[in-house]
Amino acid sequence: MKYQTVVGLLLGGCLVLASCASSGPPAPIPAPLPEAIPKPPVSPAPMIWQPGHWDWTGSSYVWIPGQYVDTAGHGGNWMPGWWEKTDGGWAWRPGHWM
Repeated sequence: MKYQTVVGLLLGGCLVLASCASSGPPAPIPAPLPEAIPKPPVSPAPMIWQPGHWDWTGSSYVWIPGQYVDTAGHGGNWMPGWWEKTDGGWAWRPGHWM
């Protein structure tokens, strides 16, 4: 084999191996399809819809579907949960009554 052929094969092999290494950021979390809000359950108390959200399990994100929340004794001032950027990273703030 010629010297240039050997060098070319070595460089090509290095490029193939380098392309296998993951040096970039992880793939973004896919956005869920629009959440279908089911009819509220039959209940004597009024219910309000809390939308679904992504939740971190410690090793990956999982989709937590939305749910109806009982408004009995609380009125209608429901603050849905949200992700908040903090000094330590992102933190989930659960929904709550205001």
